[in-house]
Amino acid sequence: MTETSTPPASDADAGVDAEKNGTDTDLFAQSEVAADYVEGLLDILDYDGDIDEVVQGGRPVVEVVGDRLQALVGQRGVTLEALQELTRLAIYKQTGTPSRLLLDVGGYRESRRKELVAIAKNAAERVKQHGEPVRLEAMNAFERKCVHDVINSTVGVESESEGVEPHRRIVVHPV
Repeated sequence: MTETSTPPASDADAGVDAEKNGTDTDLFAQSEVAADYVEGLLDILDYDGDIDEVVQGGRPVVEVVGDRLQALVGQRGVTLEALQELTRLAIYKQTGTPSRLLLDVGGYRESRRKELVAIAKNAAERVKQHGEPVRLEAMNAFERKCVHDVINSTVGVESESEGVEPHRRIVVHPV
């Protein structure tokens, strides 16, 4: 996924974006388009899954729940990221509006978020103990945001992203 295809916005801007783009009704319409698109993909692939649509934090969210969906996530979420981008393009094609849709399959993002919180806390502790910067592995935009959120709420450390996709990573520094 490239971060340039959909204008990135912080979660702090999400409420402003919702007002600017209309209402939660517009965001729910985006989630409906996404759900229809994903349902069509599931039919083509002959996969079973229930689709939940919500608007959370000023962005449409579509979750696919079911058994044997790991192939839709792929190794480290690579396939999921590609499906999310395709779904965002389908929304754009139908609505003419760029979307900040978040697609999740089988609860992958929530479990990955928990892993990332642990990674971020560990990195922060190492930086505090040794006073040296810690470079984390390359991550996608979703993963980097999760780590930045944890680091930003931790006293004594700060974080920044460096590098170019797909090798963009976070460096945690002492303050």
